[in-house]
Amino acid sequence: MCLFQYEDDPEPEERVPAGPLYVPVLPGRSEVVVRLFRTPLGARTAVGFTSADRLAAALGAGHHWIRLSESALRAMAEPIGASLVTVDPTLTAPAVTGTPAGAATAPVPRAPESVARIV
Repeated sequence: MCLFQYEDDPEPEERVPAGPLYVPVLPGRSEVVVRLFRTPLGARTAVGFTSADRLAAALGAGHHWIRLSESALRAMAEPIGASLVTVDPTLTAPAVTGTPAGAATAPVPRAPESVARIV
């Protein structure tokens, strides 16, 4: 008989504090507005990055951000329906660069920047 012990395995839903995060915000406003995103399944999520370089790699150079703790970001996002916080996501859909042969040439509506798909 073989017994397996998994005492060292962390719980899958165990939250580990990420430390201060670089949180994307919407530019051009008099107040700070945290950007919310959607997961591939459509759930609203707040997003934070562990470095400014990771934020720039995912969202582009020059993107506006503020520093917040994960708990502060979660406290701001939960009342407006974003119960998830995603740390260091990468974008999954690159920008469209051309029209495939035989495709319709009608303009494709773009999703607002604040609902970009992330993982």
